[in-house]
Amino acid sequence: MRSERFEGTIGRTLADSEPWYDELPAPPDGAPNVVLVLLDDVGFAQFGCYGSDIDTPHIDALAAGGVQFTNFHVTPLCSPTRAALLTGRGQHMAGMRSVSNFRSGFPSLLGHVSTKTATVAEVLRDQGYATFAVGKWHLAPMEECSAAGPFDQWPLGRGFDRFYGFLDGETDQFHPELVCDNHIIEPPASAADGYHVSEDLVDQLLKMVADSKGVRPDKPFFSYVAFGACHAPHQAPPAYMEKYRGRYDEGWDVTRQRWFEKQLATGVVPEGTQLAPRNPGVQAWADLPDNERRLGCRLQEAFAAFLDHTDDQIGRLVDGLRAMGQLDNTLFVLMTDNGASQEGGPFGVMHEMKFFNLILETPDEAIDRIDDIGGPHSHTNYPWGWAQCGNSPFKWYKQNTHEGGVHVPLIVHWPQGVAADQRGTKRTQFAFAADVVATVYDLLGVEPPATYRGVPQKPVTGHSFATVLADPGAPATNTLQYFENAGSRALVRDGWKAVCKHDKDADYDTEQWELYHLAVDVSECNDLAAEMPDTLQQLIDLWWQEAAVHEVLPLDDRGIELFGVRHRPHSPHPESRRYVYRPPMSPMPGQASASVGGRNFDLTARVTRAAGDAGVLYATGTENSGFSLFVQNDRLVFDYNAFDEHTVIESSAPVPEGTTELAVKVRRHAGRLGSATIEIDGEEVGGAELPLLMRMISSVGPSVGYDHGSPVSARYAAPFAFTGTLHEVVIQASPEKYGDSEAAGYATEMGRQ
Repeated sequence: MRSERFEGTIGRTLADSEPWYDELPAPPDGAPNVVLVLLDDVGFAQFGCYGSDIDTPHIDALAAGGVQFTNFHVTPLCSPTRAALLTGRGQHMAGMRSVSNFRSGFPSLLGHVSTKTATVAEVLRDQGYATFAVGKWHLAPMEECSAAGPFDQWPLGRGFDRFYGFLDGETDQFHPELVCDNHIIEPPASAADGYHVSEDLVDQLLKMVADSKGVRPDKPFFSYVAFGACHAPHQAPPAYMEKYRGRYDEGWDVTRQRWFEKQLATGVVPEGTQLAPRNPGVQAWADLPDNERRLGCRLQEAFAAFLDHTDDQIGRLVDGLRAMGQLDNTLFVLMTDNGASQEGGPFGVMHEMKFFNLILETPDEAIDRIDDIGGPHSHTNYPWGWAQCGNSPFKWYKQNTHEGGVHVPLIVHWPQGVAADQRGTKRTQFAFAADVVATVYDLLGVEPPATYRGVPQKPVTGHSFATVLADPGAPATNTLQYFENAGSRALVRDGWKAVCKHDKDADYDTEQWELYHLAVDVSECNDLAAEMPDTLQQLIDLWWQEAAVHEVLPLDDRGIELFGVRHRPHSPHPESRRYVYRPPMSPMPGQASASVGGRNFDLTARVTRAAGDAGVLYATGTENSGFSLFVQNDRLVFDYNAFDEHTVIESSAPVPEGTTELAVKVRRHAGRLGSATIEIDGEEVGGAELPLLMRMISSVGPSVGYDHGSPVSARYAAPFAFTGTLHEVVIQASPEKYGDSEAAGYATEMGRQ
């Protein structure tokens, strides 16, 4: 940060004056680069070096050349882990107890990282580091992530010099919603061209590093690399999908046992560890019907292909740094943000949004489209059985405070900083996400500021594990760690763990806690609560003390209610629910655009056209789900794509030349039913019943005057921009809230971790 102070002297002339130059801060010569690589929804067992048979040779090589942690923990969700990781504080203290899509009205959930907890990028940039971020952000309020901003919580507002990636919790890997620095961009290529966003992220980061090092070779860099993988949708290039065809036909029971045995043989888990029993809702593989097995296998193949492809991109990043001569003096940290995801449900899903519309798609319904899995025409997630396999040897999943949700891989690779005789060794000491940045500060000799940009800072609560990195026999530096998510709680102290799996609206004071001695029971198989009630009560009492210290309170399991805060003063969502869009406009994220899921709405476009003018007036979603209003062959067309079931309405009359108003009116009926009518200048020219009115439409938002990303309608190729003049689009949504719509909405956002 430039101070612009002056310590010279100023006389009447240069001869009697003394110049002074304010130098920017610079790290000491030889200061290492720092790279933090974060994967999404990857469980403890899913890297090859942690037990699986998924091909991850590049990750495995980092472990073989570095230090592999086997007792590393994070929060149960995406945004909270990212906040803890980047600030070195607990997630509640950083203002991110849940995902950034929500604000609760309390300091523990601001919808952004608290300005009282400076990020590592902010701190290191002021120390003279170049700072780059690529990939998933998900640390800004999503209603503030349109081209209208504000931008203070985007990556460039939180310490990064450059950013290339996406701001929401998930994106289509073939058709991502991309941001470059502070502006929205279109992807540089399409799926038809072989594009995949993971490859693009590595290309962009290597260019950022080369640009910086080419001009300022003396300046170290900090890079945050947050892949969308392996969050749903699980999507990978065809060659990777083909590679795994048939590999998991033996099912999750046999596969899980084999992975567990590999974990024991390689020391990833200690001798004597038990494989946790199947979670409730996970059936024995042998008891499943054929279609359920076929679908489950293909969904697991897609996950494996996605991770394998990501591993290759990590290899490209490592090779690129090596070619630039930067790898040896780079502190390279690789981890994941939470355990494997449970959002696929008992069967897995072809369309993730179906699950979040409270629709349980059966394997018999999904099996006809099995060959779409993994490609652009899919939005899949795997079933619980494969998720628990990915969390071996633990029980439960992401969102839970049991080990399956919070116990994940961590690899630290630093050739110049890790002694040769320590490379390829393991560490069993407990560590937590907030400890990573505390360790970075320690290793770099950086003191986090007490005040940043005039804002007093909360203390860094993470514990440096630098001593553990150097010495496998060193004691753990973090011996007391709380966990909390949506009312589920846990506390780890000196190898003991108290944990409570909270059900929404349950009584916090009477619900059951469990007690485990993790030092001898890492998989939480032997509950000692009944045998040692005094020990359990001590840990429960200590949890409440830690909750007060780390600003966890009040306990809050709200979900539906949090969507209500979207419609407030100075929000993009007016109380009237009337939205007016005038092109040219950039695409908008769903949470910053008109809220029409599960509601009555009228959409009216005023256009001027000549004969033959055609194109999209308004589209939202993707080829997997969404709706589009467009002109084609001089007719007005509305395509309502409810998870690849298209209801297409074409006007009975042509669209006149000149200036005209074109409209669609959607109405919600009983249950999940709806209807739509289209109008030209106020006259109805077509209509149809909607057999399924979507409550949550897509994780991809709308575009005005064209269809960005994959085409919502099969009747055109995107972007199919309107060739006439589109003056404006006005959307009037009903003010009524539908309970199941809001519930599905909450489930969707909770699934985007």
